[in-house]
Amino acid sequence: MSDFPQHAVTRSAKLAALPLGFAGRTALGLGKRIGGKSAEIVAQEIQQRTSEQIFRVLGELKGGAMKLGQALSIFEAALPPEVAGPYRATLTKLQDAAPPLPASTVHAVLTEQLGDDWRANFLEFNDTPTAAASIGQVHKAVWHDGREVAVKIQYPGAGKALLGDFNQLARLGKLFGVLLPGLDIKAMLGELRERVAEELDYLREAESQHGFAMAYHDDPDFRVPDVIAANEQILVTEWMEGTPLSKIISGGTKEQRDHAGLLLVRFLFSSPSRAGMLHADPHPGNFRVLPDGRLGVLDFGAVNRMPDGYPDVFGTLTRIFNKGDMATVVQGLRDEGFIRPHIEVDVEALRAFLAPYVEPTQVEEFTFSREWLQKQVATVTDLRPTNVVRQLNLPPSYVLINRVHAAGIGVLCQLGTTARFRDEVVRWVPGFADDDPEGRATALAAS
Repeated sequence: MSDFPQHAVTRSAKLAALPLGFAGRTALGLGKRIGGKSAEIVAQEIQQRTSEQIFRVLGELKGGAMKLGQALSIFEAALPPEVAGPYRATLTKLQDAAPPLPASTVHAVLTEQLGDDWRANFLEFNDTPTAAASIGQVHKAVWHDGREVAVKIQYPGAGKALLGDFNQLARLGKLFGVLLPGLDIKAMLGELRERVAEELDYLREAESQHGFAMAYHDDPDFRVPDVIAANEQILVTEWMEGTPLSKIISGGTKEQRDHAGLLLVRFLFSSPSRAGMLHADPHPGNFRVLPDGRLGVLDFGAVNRMPDGYPDVFGTLTRIFNKGDMATVVQGLRDEGFIRPHIEVDVEALRAFLAPYVEPTQVEEFTFSREWLQKQVATVTDLRPTNVVRQLNLPPSYVLINRVHAAGIGVLCQLGTTARFRDEVVRWVPGFADDDPEGRATALAAS
């Protein structure tokens, strides 16, 4: 009946088992140390087994556990492929193939939310969903005035299950501290919980989507379908036809993939200044390439409100990184909370970790590829205590921005896009072009 088939007791039991399992492994590690194994080897074994259990349980659950897993995706670089690989596959399956609600349940939700005469709102309503995700599904319909519309319906009980997951996950701070000692997991969970609570409110999503639609109205590069009607659990928007970005990834021409990737970057970088918001869920399912070449954007449940635009610190620290001044970069990351006061980092390891985010800004034209990303990830994939990824923190205010950056790079690598990305950074990211008073995208030596 619902996207959350497990009973609450079962879900809680799975999450509650995590700290118990960790305690058992710690005792096992002590025994091994007495038996002669080095503390570092034992620590690595405990970390690896802990990570395996965390990622397995998060993959089995949906809701809040899945949201946490998505937010932690950047830290997968600190995990061995045999752990992170199956977990990523599980997340993808959860996102792309959530089981749809039966028609009878859909009708019951519509009756509850819109009244017994809900059909009077529509000339037609297709009972078969066109898309299903973690907290709701979308149906195509014809509004009473003849317009084709998308009707987004929230799964019954989705909110309670999601927030219940976060209440359980909040108790696991110590466990995550073993795996990622530099991360303030409690603060991160608190921020995620607030954002998820917003995502459950379709009225808030409607407000966000309408804001984007107004900001990009009649834009030559983008289309955002506007909102027609909404309440807390039903959202009706304009219908939008187009080729899913996933199909451009799998079968598009080089020209189509280059164009789509450039528009994706332009949209993500421009929206904080144009709309005062950042679309925080940039996976391929939320984008369409329209027949006229524009990029259509869907699903505004996860939105980071940025009324002051993009944080200056990103552009400023990127520019300083490109000049090679890592001491200033490290201090800037400390000032912003990415490196907590008690943590010391290996500067060269940090440089290697940041390279994928910064390298495309160093040249006039850059090509993203899966091979390039795999090479970058390989530089930081280990479980040693000195692994720089494990030493980093994700400040609450940057949780969604980080999610966008990590996911965006992943999509660009899937597309294999070649484009002038640096131009977009110069144009839209404050602080980056301070040394370029005319605002031109002059190339830096990529040494």
